[in-house]
Amino acid sequence: MATYTPPIRDMQFVMHELLGVTAELKAMPPHAEIDADTLDAVLEEGGKFAAEVIFPLNISGDTQGCTLDKTTHEVAAPKGFKEAYAQYVAGGWPALSCDPAYGGQGLPIVLNQCLYEMLNSANQAWTMYPGLTHGAYEALRTHGTDAQKRSYLPKLTSGHWTGTMCLTEAHCGTDLGLLRSKAEPQPDGNYKITGSKIFISSGEHDLAENIVHLVLARLPDAPQGSKGISLFAVPKFLVKDDGSLGARNPVFCTGLEHKMGIHGNATAQISLDGAIGTLVGEPHKGLAAMFVMMNAARLGVGMQSLGLTEVAYQNAVAYAKDRIQMRSLSGPKAPDKPADPIIVHPDVRKMLLTARAYAEGGRALSLHTALLIDRELSHPDEDVRKEAAEQVALLTPIVKAFLTDNAWLATSHCLQVFGGHGYIKEWGMEQYVRDARINMIYEGTNTIQSLDLLGRKVLADNGAKLKKFGTLIAGFVEDEGTSEAMQEFVNPLADLGDKVTKLTTELGMKAFGNADEVGGAAVDYLRIVGHLVFAYFFARSARIALDRQSSGDPFYTAKLATARFYFAKLLPETAGLIRSARAGVKPLLEMDEALF
Repeated sequence: MATYTPPIRDMQFVMHELLGVTAELKAMPPHAEIDADTLDAVLEEGGKFAAEVIFPLNISGDTQGCTLDKTTHEVAAPKGFKEAYAQYVAGGWPALSCDPAYGGQGLPIVLNQCLYEMLNSANQAWTMYPGLTHGAYEALRTHGTDAQKRSYLPKLTSGHWTGTMCLTEAHCGTDLGLLRSKAEPQPDGNYKITGSKIFISSGEHDLAENIVHLVLARLPDAPQGSKGISLFAVPKFLVKDDGSLGARNPVFCTGLEHKMGIHGNATAQISLDGAIGTLVGEPHKGLAAMFVMMNAARLGVGMQSLGLTEVAYQNAVAYAKDRIQMRSLSGPKAPDKPADPIIVHPDVRKMLLTARAYAEGGRALSLHTALLIDRELSHPDEDVRKEAAEQVALLTPIVKAFLTDNAWLATSHCLQVFGGHGYIKEWGMEQYVRDARINMIYEGTNTIQSLDLLGRKVLADNGAKLKKFGTLIAGFVEDEGTSEAMQEFVNPLADLGDKVTKLTTELGMKAFGNADEVGGAAVDYLRIVGHLVFAYFFARSARIALDRQSSGDPFYTAKLATARFYFAKLLPETAGLIRSARAGVKPLLEMDEALF
């Protein structure tokens, strides 16, 4: 019963009206010739693929799940997944933003992110197969040897091969310094990798002819901890000098995790028994190379949750308009019916508008971040590239954690709109809630993202990166400060900006005395800064909507109403979060652990 319509109009608004993407791209030589019509055409076709090809496989894929043949160690994806992936490859979608040197189309990352939002709305479990591949491509493009690039990048670009990231082991999750997998150097310059990994998304499947695993392991002379980790490319099938596939490498799936959600994706237990691999990057510096893939994955997880927020919202709205129950407290709104549609009730509207606002705010933030990545990769000015990279570093944990937290809230609200029917599988809503929950955990839990933001991205440089984003806010506030129509947006934005500055200084001073203060405040802090970023984009969106109101296009009326809802009903959350962050770590640590 679930449906999905790609939000093309809002994507066009964000790209063309809010961010001015085509003007930005003209300053980047690889993208200087791209125009709005090209971007829009790709969006339309990508939306058709998402809605018509993989969305119909979402509920069936969740029901069927993946199947492991324990004799052959082969995994079959749900029915229809393989055929849909073949269409995806034939359409050239894996190559969209990849380097033309490896067969890519060279289109901007910001466009690729739009595609991935739609794919994730349609079918997150399916989208994880090509999604992780793009991260493996980026890691090898950045840190791979010439031989590795020749062997792997053309096939990863085309999608004929897929990629994984093999980090987690049963005894260690985020703390990768504890991992035990070993890499033994061989006379021919290769390495034999031995160990076991768990929770490997897309770790084994039948969609592609080869899988390139990026595996973290230790060399014999490796120092203890995270400074002793190296990265290796370990293919499922060895690759011959001519690029053809050779012998089966002893890297096998020994089990599939039975998960709460994303049943259509093979979350594999992987055993490496002397599997042949090649070193990626320098010895003992594997984390630096893997972080390219991990950061791409963190942005990708944010897009997963954005996609789920959007599709859950769409279905909840459709249900709320159709379902009749009770009368409006202020009198009948549908007197020709025995009851009013539930969309007339204020709290139902609050739930729907919460999901809508989190979808629109998340879309603005994620595409802004993607455009920064395009600047970082393609702008001719080194200073511009460096500043863009710093802003991407600042915003990445916010995209990952704030968007995934919001999706958990939004999908839960949307399920609530359905009442008892929300629990019934055929409506599709309970799957969105289950799928959304994992996004807060993997690729670094949201607590890890919060520690990264406050500790590494803000306090470590005395707030320099955050201040640069603050200059965007300050400039906008100064430009709009005298506009009476903008006061309802500008005043709370400026107020929150001041409060974030003061809170950051206060937390920095506390951290000098006790580093645990960072841990006590980090989760609250990330959510506060996430709201600051959203408030900035909603205020800018409101400015555009006010200017376009006379056009008669209802899109702008809705955009303005959503912005007003956000400032009135969601942004005030920051007051309690600031108070909680200021309460410090004492209430968390003063109870003796024996009393728990």
